[in-house]
Amino acid sequence: MRFAKFVDYLARLEATTKRLEMTAIVAELFKDANEDDIAPIVYITQERLGPAYEPIDFGIGEALAAEALMKATGKGKDEIKKLYKLRGDYGDVAKELLPAEAKKLTVAQVFERLMQIATTSGEGTVATKTDLLADLLKKLSGAEARYVLRIPLGRLRLGIGDPTVMEGLSWSKAGDKSLRPQIERAYNVCSDLGQVARIFKAEGVDALAKIQVKVGNPVRMALAERAKSSEDIVTRLGKCAIEHKFDGFRCQIHKQGDTVRIFSRNLEETTTMFTDIVEGIRKQIQAKTAILEGEALSYDPETGEFHPFQVTMQRKRKYDLENMTVKFPLRLVAFDLLYVDGKDFTGEGYSKRHDKLASIIAPGERVQISQHLVTQDAKEIEKFFMEAITGGLEGIMAKRLDSKYQAGARNFNWIKLKRSYQGHLSDTIDGVVVGFLRGRGQRAKFGIGALLVAVYDQKQDKFGTIAKIGTGFSDEEWVQMR
Repeated sequence: MRFAKFVDYLARLEATTKRLEMTAIVAELFKDANEDDIAPIVYITQERLGPAYEPIDFGIGEALAAEALMKATGKGKDEIKKLYKLRGDYGDVAKELLPAEAKKLTVAQVFERLMQIATTSGEGTVATKTDLLADLLKKLSGAEARYVLRIPLGRLRLGIGDPTVMEGLSWSKAGDKSLRPQIERAYNVCSDLGQVARIFKAEGVDALAKIQVKVGNPVRMALAERAKSSEDIVTRLGKCAIEHKFDGFRCQIHKQGDTVRIFSRNLEETTTMFTDIVEGIRKQIQAKTAILEGEALSYDPETGEFHPFQVTMQRKRKYDLENMTVKFPLRLVAFDLLYVDGKDFTGEGYSKRHDKLASIIAPGERVQISQHLVTQDAKEIEKFFMEAITGGLEGIMAKRLDSKYQAGARNFNWIKLKRSYQGHLSDTIDGVVVGFLRGRGQRAKFGIGALLVAVYDQKQDKFGTIAKIGTGFSDEEWVQMR
């Protein structure tokens, strides 16, 4: 597919906020694309060059984008900056300055160049990235460059989420959303919509069944519904397992021999941040290959007590890792098993998964099994809950004993009861709007993109800014807010 044709679809998507209309356009695009183009198209519409768990970072900010535009157009820095202040979007600046006629680059060629820009490293990286981006812009029309420049800046903002892509794929072949369940199952298992789209396009919906749990490919995590009380839990689940709900980092751990990878709830790879957990997995997990889940928490090595979440949070950083590992060591409380030594456990009941998980964890400091209470007595559950929150924990999790691990699903097989749901924690802040930030991307037309909020500091008699708020308003409300 020519990139110019793809851009026509992007323009149509940008022009609507209606979900059904978006789905129809995406379905038409997928029908039009061939099997080689469809994965890059899926990634690009979501401002990526691969699945979410692959950390492909462009490393391009506004300054670098401006410099690339200068080289591509021959315009001076002042002129570029002046246009940017007027438009609020480097993509619009590119459209205005570059020729209007469509060029001949294909989707695959543009995607390959973007990947080259993103993966460039070593000495002189910034200059090389700038030159590569400028060279690409020279080969594009203004309309094409408008979208290409928005991708590395994270400003595409088409509103194309996973559900729209999955329904678009279904509509492209079936003419309705009837194929979404098979598409979603495959996506939940492999977390790669590009791969799912490629197989779906090339081999059909039945071929998606061959996508199975695989070590190294994160599985979209199972989620819990809320309960109002211990009685509510018993009514929904009957006899069930009750675990403590820890307030730490949700981790999905993939072990392949001595190679260990850790993924967050959002499928971000956090392996390099949690080296102590990696070492614990290597020493304590008695399996060649395994996928398990747990909560990583900072603890006091002298007392064994877990620290509050505010302390654990300090471990989520990219710098000074060695010092923080010593200062705030982590322990993994493992609570579920998805795969071990060639066997997929997601189809087994919770009890069997938990027992197998306990059997492969050797004694040690870094990894422990989550203890649970099996009961159908609401009073026992309430007592367990009160003990948990008195001990500083978030609350409890209740799990249906025969429930399978349903990747990516939120249902009542798992139910959480937190202190905040029962009024055990009440914490609100009164904020004052003290200013706003100019809009960028889609909000450039409003001249406002976020509110700046402050709280009053009585000692200093000043308002200290604490947050930017950029969600929750309609287009009309943004205009009124300005």
